[in-house]
Amino acid sequence: MLPLNLPSYSYKITIREGKRFIFDTLRKKYVALTPEEWVRQHFTHFLLEQKGYPAGLLANEVQINLNGTRKRCDTVLYKKDLTARMIVEYKAPHIEISKAVFDQITRYNMVLKVDYLIVTNGIKHYCCRIDYSTNRYSFLPEVPAYGDL
Repeated sequence: MLPLNLPSYSYKITIREGKRFIFDTLRKKYVALTPEEWVRQHFTHFLLEQKGYPAGLLANEVQINLNGTRKRCDTVLYKKDLTARMIVEYKAPHIEISKAVFDQITRYNMVLKVDYLIVTNGIKHYCCRIDYSTNRYSFLPEVPAYGDL
């Protein structure tokens, strides 16, 4: 797998029927190791270990209903009252972060109405905060620590 612009961590990989799987600590199971999953696992550990996000408030592959179709948010951070606070969208390292990616996460936010959106391909990370009182968003210089949300 490609090196990422994220800290390394002690991941667990296994091989089943010739395919590689990586352990997801949030879902507590092995999942297929795709380039996007490689980014998800590294970014999740970055949030947990470097930014202090509580594992109990993070969830991977969260299903939502968007205009009658089922979609999955890559990672959602919840508040203590279990309302959504942040959506994270992952792309494989070779995928350019484009307007289409931001459009995708914005559609998910029409359902969840979170305060923060993050898009990353493991190389570049973009985080924005949404101000619903002014209907504006601002990009942050870095992903905030959990205590700064």
